[in-house]
Formats: sequence, C-alpha cells, structure tokens
Amino acid sequence: MNASYRLSRQGHRMLQIGAALFLFSGLEGFAIPALPAPRLGLSVHTLSALQGVMLLGLGLLWPRLNLGANASRIAFWTYLYSSFATLVPYVLAAAWGAGNSTMPLAAGTAHGTALQEAVIKVVLYSAAPAFFIAIALIIWGLRIRDTQPANG
Repeated sequence: MNASYRLSRQGHRMLQIGAALFLFSGLEGFAIPALPAPRLGLSVHTLSALQGVMLLGLGLLWPRLNLGANASRIAFWTYLYSSFATLVPYVLAAAWGAGNSTMPLAAGTAHGTALQEAVIKVVLYSAAPAFFIAIALIIWGLRIRDTQPANG
C-alpha cells in the first residue's frame, strides 16, 4: 500500500471517529441529569465534543503528513488510544459516581471504591505517554517534504 493511500485512509478513519464522537457527545448530553455525578457527565459531554473536533482536524491534516508506514501506524493508534484512554475514565467516573482521587475538579466529592478509583487512575494516566508519542510523530510528519530532484 503506498504512503499517500495509507495516510488518506487513516485520515478518513479519524474523520469517521470524530463524527461518531459528536454523536456520542450529543446523546450523552441527555443522560447528564440521570448520572450519579452530573458534573462528570458534563465533563464527558465537553471532552467528547473536543476530541471529536481534534479528530476532525487531524483527519483533514493526516494525508499531508510525511511519515513512513510504521510511523504513521504508531501515530494513528497512539493518538486514538490516548483519546479514548482519556474519555473512558471520565465516562466510568460519571457512571460510577467516582473519580475524585484522580480528577477532583470534575468529580467534586464523588468518590468510588478503591478498585473504581484505581481503574480510573491507571487508564487515565496511561493516556499521557501515548499522547506525547503521537504528537511528536505528528509534528515530525509535518516537516516539509523534499520535492526538488537532486542535482547530479
């Protein structure tokens, strides 16, 4: 598979996921009042909308990246992982009425069992390294391509 096709396909997948996150954000907004931690539900609503916008932007940018097969695959999957490893703990915290040990501003006094708090913390903290790997590769991929033929 050539690089242009691979990057275009990954970018299209990001557009699809971004649109799906908008749908999720809209539907989740209806559930906010019924959640054990409505403030966390509002955080899920805004976070999923923001991630939808980010994925739409990256999806449009993706075909312009100057990355090889392995680098584009790593950037694609680590960015998606970091997005969902950030969103899922917020969803769990809102549904469980937990999370104040990791996200006290959003959770307020909502505190779950030790296991719930540990799951939220482990998954949420695992998002950061993946995010930095993805962003470093994306920035590297934005370098200008050498389009001039070599003189020789």
